[in-house]
Amino acid sequence: MQAPLRAILILAVVATAAPAAAATDGAKPPALAAGAPRDGARDFDFEFGVWNTHLTRRLRPLTGSTTWVDYQGVTTVRPVLGGAANLVELEVKGPAGEIKAISLRLYEPAARHWTLNFANGQDGLLTSPMTGEFKDGVGTFYDQDTLNGRAILVRFVISCAKPTVCRFEQAFSDDGGKAWEVNWIATDTRVSATVPAA
Repeated sequence: MQAPLRAILILAVVATAAPAAAATDGAKPPALAAGAPRDGARDFDFEFGVWNTHLTRRLRPLTGSTTWVDYQGVTTVRPVLGGAANLVELEVKGPAGEIKAISLRLYEPAARHWTLNFANGQDGLLTSPMTGEFKDGVGTFYDQDTLNGRAILVRFVISCAKPTVCRFEQAFSDDGGKAWEVNWIATDTRVSATVPAA
């Protein structure tokens, strides 16, 4: 797996879906009602539309590296399957090159969680899905993976300080989740709640 590109996909989509009306600019990630099971099928509705993306990623994760590279670009999020899923398309550029990636997010009603399924334009491979949910307005997703031949855990966190600014953070752990090293931070600022035609 190209480790730093995993998170890129959370922000990417190449879709053939028709234009769709998005959530209002006042929409936020959902917060859980105390003790009540909830249907999270609309958890990502707040994100539909177009966002400017500033991405920072750590080179050589879990090696002690403190070298980061920056990218600028656009993220577009579209509902598909009648809103039961969404597609994210990320396209960013920077001194270290260009990143193009997609993420297909699927809601599993029986399990009441989401899977985030990533692919990037470099290798064209679909990664194993990250699984998780939103609690108190923060989405947290996990997966097991390998990095340079060793087993790691991957955590992806989505949070929005306000309706027009969201943060996507990826971290790796090589000690079973005791310590996490952040290697990917994307900050999205809303451009439009209208989803353009594919």
